[in-house]
Amino acid sequence: MSGILEGKRVLITGVLMESSIAFHAAKVAQEQGAEIILTAFPRPTLTERIAKKLPKPAKVIELDVTNDEHLARVEDVVREELGGLDGVVHSIGFAPQDALGGNFLNTPFESVSTAMHVSAFSLKSLTMACMPLMQNGGSVVGLTFDAQFAWPQYDWMGPAKAALEATSRYLARDLGKQDVRCNLISAGPLRSMAAKSIPGFTDLAKVWDERSPLQWDMEDPEPAGRGIVALLSDFFPKTTGEIIHVDGGVHIMGA
Repeated sequence: MSGILEGKRVLITGVLMESSIAFHAAKVAQEQGAEIILTAFPRPTLTERIAKKLPKPAKVIELDVTNDEHLARVEDVVREELGGLDGVVHSIGFAPQDALGGNFLNTPFESVSTAMHVSAFSLKSLTMACMPLMQNGGSVVGLTFDAQFAWPQYDWMGPAKAALEATSRYLARDLGKQDVRCNLISAGPLRSMAAKSIPGFTDLAKVWDERSPLQWDMEDPEPAGRGIVALLSDFFPKTTGEIIHVDGGVHIMGA
């Protein structure tokens, strides 16, 4: 029986560790029949090492999404490797340390600008770099952390995720005519590389211990990875501009 991504070609960013959501998206995508190519920055060799743990070999290319030269060469490299694309996974986020950890009121604009560029504007940059490869339509899937709320310690990554969510909606609006869908997975907290960069992460994460209707496991990124693969597939052919929560249900809970 063929998988739900049989014959699909997918570019996946953000595979940094085996605990990364992007790693599990890549793993499940391969298990479901996709051919994948990975991007990495600033250490492609780290991603190459982690990629060896995937079910099948995957090429890794260096890509800094804030670098126009890197973005300009994506089309040629991917076309040579895969011939084209049917899906793109945006799993990229970064904020300088002074933009996190309770420093919201004192963060300089330079740090906010970096957070916005890397974490939000890059969804547009990456998608447009890949558009020439998606001649038959496709699916773009990004990762957010529910930006409806002000989370402990998350500070300027909150507004950056809000910008990411708005960017996804506008991409969905403008790319629908080319049969390209753009959706987000809003995942609960996981002990990933990104989480380790947030001071006081445990204060944020304990919300899930107390309020999640479904038991939430911060050591298990696979449910979020599966959500990404589902949105990459043809099982959501008319869904775009959506945010699908994979958070154990915390987003539904009132006071």
